[in-house]
Amino acid sequence: MAGYIGTIPVPQATESRSVFTATSNQTTFATGGYTPNLVSVFLNGVHLARADFAATNGTDVVLAVGAAADDTVEIIAFNAFEASSSVFTADVGTSGTFLPEGDTAAGDDAAVGYTAAEGLILTGQGSTSDVTIKNDADATVMSIATGTTGATFAGDVIVPDGDFILGSTAVTSTAAELNILDGVTSTAAELNILDGVTATATELNLIDGVTATTAELNILDGVTSTAAELNILDVSNSTIGDLSEISTAANDDVIIALDTSGGGIKKITRSTFLAGSGSSSDIANVVEDTTPQLGGNLDMNGKDIVTTSNATLDLAPNGTGTVVVRGNTNSGAITYNCESNSHGQKIQAQPHSASATNTMLLPEGANSTLVSRVSVDTLTNKTLTTPVLTTPIANAGVQLKNGSTSAGFLEFFEDSDNGSNKVTLIGPASTADITLTLPATAGTVATEEAATTIAADEATALAIALG
Repeated sequence: MAGYIGTIPVPQATESRSVFTATSNQTTFATGGYTPNLVSVFLNGVHLARADFAATNGTDVVLAVGAAADDTVEIIAFNAFEASSSVFTADVGTSGTFLPEGDTAAGDDAAVGYTAAEGLILTGQGSTSDVTIKNDADATVMSIATGTTGATFAGDVIVPDGDFILGSTAVTSTAAELNILDGVTSTAAELNILDGVTATATELNLIDGVTATTAELNILDGVTSTAAELNILDVSNSTIGDLSEISTAANDDVIIALDTSGGGIKKITRSTFLAGSGSSSDIANVVEDTTPQLGGNLDMNGKDIVTTSNATLDLAPNGTGTVVVRGNTNSGAITYNCESNSHGQKIQAQPHSASATNTMLLPEGANSTLVSRVSVDTLTNKTLTTPVLTTPIANAGVQLKNGSTSAGFLEFFEDSDNGSNKVTLIGPASTADITLTLPATAGTVATEEAATTIAADEATALAIALG
């Protein structure tokens, strides 16, 4: 009954009542009409909670659980009540419970509402705050700034019992431990770096019992590290492998180091680090060492020593030093490959059993090729001093020369069992060439015994030889 205040002379003017006798398992009851959310339902005299029925279409009421046969269902539909547009200048009180119905709306200056999902709803609109809660002394306890969703508490926030939960993680630190932060000068933006940190509550609880002072914790004041970078401290799930790697160190790069004298973690320049890591001659790159020395054997690890730009590989021993190719299972050897590295020729030292210690000089002169025992070669203009030749074969002529003062000669030694006598065949002291042709048949060559005398047997032999 719109605009009416006071005793209601006609109850039907503000409510309508429908009574039904239910059939077995009946759930839907058709009324003469109602305003949604302004309905009360009674089952056999018991007032049903809102969750036990649905009244949304303005006519039907649907029970959540079907009624039994002959159950009495009473439905009371309330008419909308308006208190006119008057302004109350005094307090409005109630001796019972104030039960708001319906949701509030944006733009409401001050509204109280209720929905089944949201429960009690307070909506306000002010120039400074939308909602303000005050105490008995008219002092603000909590306020929500206009147009925001954050709540500001004027005093302490007390959790009398249970866990203090951030997100879905319970903080197990005690109040005394959290009070370590008292005096820390980090800003809200700097503390927000923790947003996204993946360390668990257990890992964060490592701070429990830390004896660092406020001043020491204030070292973090101004730190610009991201959550990912701070997660490197996550001991059980270190993300240090995600850091970008520096492939080349620049002169102005710095290194993170632990100051063992008690200074904590600090940065140090590369030059300072190198100067303190050994001697002042320490270098940052191998190429900077112009006089390198090995501290042990160099293991090639299957690699090669190479040059670039057709450069020559020089081995330069000092003074009388030499390049030594040591032996191991085999005698020392050097293999020279062909240009395709598919064939190789090896120079190898005599075995240990030969007890050979000598020096072999390479020949001088123009470019040439070494000869060996098994190679087939032609030697030109070679001088052999006192050679020993076993059954040599001359495919052409043989020239015997003995210098400028004597003729060339050829010596025939007797059987070594008889002694060391020999026959010498020597060229004449002649100014012209002489050809001596041996006979074509077997025989003995006669010799001249004296200037005028020829032995009979030798003369006979000579006659035979001359035919």
